[in-house]
Amino acid sequence: MTSSSRVLVATAVPVERDAVAQAFPGDVEQVRLPGVSLVRTGGGCDLVATGVGPASAAASTAAALTAAALDGAPYGLVVCAGIGGGFQPEAPVGSLVVSRTIAVADLGAETADGFLPVTELGFGRVAHHSPRSLVRKAVRVTGARPGTVLTVSTVTGTADRAAELRARHPDALAEGMEGFGVAEAAVAQGRPVLEVRAVSNPVGPRDRAAWRIGDALTALTEGFGKLAPVLESWIQHDQHDHP
Repeated sequence: MTSSSRVLVATAVPVERDAVAQAFPGDVEQVRLPGVSLVRTGGGCDLVATGVGPASAAASTAAALTAAALDGAPYGLVVCAGIGGGFQPEAPVGSLVVSRTIAVADLGAETADGFLPVTELGFGRVAHHSPRSLVRKAVRVTGARPGTVLTVSTVTGTADRAAELRARHPDALAEGMEGFGVAEAAVAQGRPVLEVRAVSNPVGPRDRAAWRIGDALTALTEGFGKLAPVLESWIQHDQHDHP
């Protein structure tokens, strides 16, 4: 894989970054760039732990993308990866979800008639779509469930909130805190984007006893072990399928 066809993988925290790195054999290299530090694998992926939340994710992703573009080797694909909550029963704990759509769930306004997304206020955007052929291939090789991955600034902690999100986003399978920020940075530079979430807990009432973070990190490693060749092949042969 040439440098111009490398994949940028953005996770929130180092433990997620390291789980992805474990999918690639051999040593990794630390690369320090203005505003961001990367872990470069021998398998064609550069990994960045952006920090938690969409703003931090967007800033770090944009810094990495800009540095690569200025170096004459732009990334061919951006992937937001990590663990997250899964909507039950479609996305059980331990399963893998890939994005057809990356949507921000809470960017808008509360009104007397309910929540209005920012698009209904007359500006902005609330969703980005992943390349269809890439999603199909990812599902085929990993067994992941395809659907909408929601980005939230406050993690869901009640059954009522979970039901409200599903009512507004019937195709939602998972929620995380970084995907839309990563997608905004990627799309701003014309890069396709995919989100991959391994489910660590149900979306709904916070029950720490039900969380399976270790199992989700293992699923993330195993999923990327199968996914990496698909990402490389898609960049080389199918990148025209960029929505």
